[in-house]
Amino acid sequence: MKAFVFPGQGAQFVGMGKDLYDNNEEARAMFEKANEILGFRITDLMFSGTDEDLRQTKVTQPAIFLHSVILAKALGADFKPDMVAGHSLGEFSALVAAGALSFEDGLRLVSARAQAMQKACELKPSTMAAVLALPDEKVEEICAGVEGVVVCANYNCPGQIVISGEEPAIDKACELLLAAGAKRALKLKVGGAFHSPCMEPARAELAEAIDHTQFSVPTCPVYQNVDALPHTDPAEIKGNLIAQLTAPVRWTQTVKNMVADGATEFVELGPGKVLQGLVSKISRDVAVSGFQALG
Repeated sequence: MKAFVFPGQGAQFVGMGKDLYDNNEEARAMFEKANEILGFRITDLMFSGTDEDLRQTKVTQPAIFLHSVILAKALGADFKPDMVAGHSLGEFSALVAAGALSFEDGLRLVSARAQAMQKACELKPSTMAAVLALPDEKVEEICAGVEGVVVCANYNCPGQIVISGEEPAIDKACELLLAAGAKRALKLKVGGAFHSPCMEPARAELAEAIDHTQFSVPTCPVYQNVDALPHTDPAEIKGNLIAQLTAPVRWTQTVKNMVADGATEFVELGPGKVLQGLVSKISRDVAVSGFQALG
């Protein structure tokens, strides 16, 4: 069985999607529709902007979404998923690719999500840190003992967790994690504490947008970040999307469940190769590949 997976924030690069725009008429029309919906030419920033332009959350999230979704569309008959999943933002790409959301509604929600997260980030100093080579349980235990907000945000693969929270709490947690034997506890260059209680203002804002959006039954199961389980019921999907902003991304558990349910091949659609690397570390018995461009 074939699983298609979609990356999240951090996979962006200048020039992403330009080949699609130049060589595929349908892709070009979708990009231009996105420029119209967003109210600015995101294609200019994607194709010839600066790294700094692309790092802005309000640009990064729609850019990665567009690249992934348009690539899935451009694959045509070659896009035949038995199951899909996306990492954080990538969950929206997965839902559009699987027909649970229209392209236009998906883009509007991603844009609303990005702007709400940007606002939440500006309310108080917060950040994230990557932790390597400690068991999940040990990281959870140390975070629970630190004063302030600090939680496990991304379970990326065995031995790789990202923690998220208020800056002083992250600093203290990193100190304790290194003392406990972590190979690395390194703060990331991100706008704020994604997938933590710090995103509560954004969650409330996004919930209203999602509640007013039409969702359909997807063409295949969508494995969602919040519980790592397959979903096809639109009401469940909406609830999980809302919860995702303040809950951890359970990517390790998601891939394990997809493999247990029969996935033998994982194809990453979108910029970068981050998910291919993570899937390979989670399960050594599956085939892994990716598409960044057609041809």
